[in-house]
Amino acid sequence: MELRIFTEPQQGASYDQLLRVARRAEDAGFGAFFRSDHYVFMGDGDGLPGPTDAWITLAGLARDTTTIRLGTLVTAATFRLPGPLAIAVATVDAMSGGRVEFGLGSGWFAREHEAYGIEFPPLGERFDRLEEQLEIITGLWSTPVGDRYSFTGEHYTLTDSPALPKPVQARIPVMIGGGGPKRTPALAARYATEFNIPFHGLEQSGKQFQRVRQACVDVGRDPASLTYSNALAVCCGADEGEVKRRADAIGRDLDELRANHLAGTPAEIVDRIGQYAELGAERVYLQVLDLDDLDHIDLIAAEVMPQL
Repeated sequence: MELRIFTEPQQGASYDQLLRVARRAEDAGFGAFFRSDHYVFMGDGDGLPGPTDAWITLAGLARDTTTIRLGTLVTAATFRLPGPLAIAVATVDAMSGGRVEFGLGSGWFAREHEAYGIEFPPLGERFDRLEEQLEIITGLWSTPVGDRYSFTGEHYTLTDSPALPKPVQARIPVMIGGGGPKRTPALAARYATEFNIPFHGLEQSGKQFQRVRQACVDVGRDPASLTYSNALAVCCGADEGEVKRRADAIGRDLDELRANHLAGTPAEIVDRIGQYAELGAERVYLQVLDLDDLDHIDLIAAEVMPQL
C-alpha cells in the first residue's frame, strides 16, 4: 500500500505553505503530493489568502522538490481548453523531470464557476466535454513527433496540431475518479491508468471498484492493469487526546471521521487502511487539512507507513 499526501489549498493556503508540506512529505517518503483544483473556499471561513492555481503551483513545486511525484485530484475539465491544458501538463512534467500525474474530472462545484466567470454546463454536457478532453489530451501526447493530430467533436475541434510538446514520461499516468455508476467506470476503463474513489466508505468503494473492473472486461482490458485508490481525510494522533486535538483544529467531528475516513491512533488507521486494501486499493491519498501541522505528516510516516 502506497500513501500519498493530498491537500485542499482553496481552503486557505499560500504557495509557501504548500511547499513546506510537499517538502516534508518528500523527506518522509510519501509517494506523491497532490492538490485539488478549486477556486472557491468550501464551508465556513474566508479562505484567506485566496486560491492558488493548481498547475502554476505544481510548476513551482516541480522546481522546488526533487523526487516526490506531483498531481491533481482532480483538474476540472470546465476550467481549461484541452489543447492548452495538454501543453501545460507536459511542460510541468518536463520541469519536474517526469514526475507528473494527471487527474481529470468533469467539474462539479457550481459556485466557483459563478465566482470566476467559468461556463458550467449541465451534468451530461460536462461529461461529454470530459470525454472529448480525455481523447484529445491523450491523443496529443501519444502522437509521434513529426505527425499531426486532428479531432472533430461536438465541443472541441483541433486541426493539424503539431501535438507538441511531448511529456518526458512515455505515458503520463491519468487518474479518473468518482462514484458515478456508468459513465465514470467506462471512461476509466478506456483512458485511465488509475481509478480513484474519493471520500466513500468501504461498501461504496467495493461496489465502485467492481463496476470499474467490469467496465474493463467489457472493453477487453485486463482489470488488473488499472491501479485502484481511495482518497480519505486523515486525523492521526499518538493517543486519543492528540486525535481529538487534531479533529478540533480542522473543525471536524471525530466520530464522523472515524466512521467515514481515517481517524485514530496509528494502529487504528493501519487496520482501517487494511480494510480498503482487501477491496483492492493499492494507494490511499491522505487528505491533510491543517497544512501547518507538519508533525502530523511525520507521525504518519513514522508510525503508519512502515506497517503497510
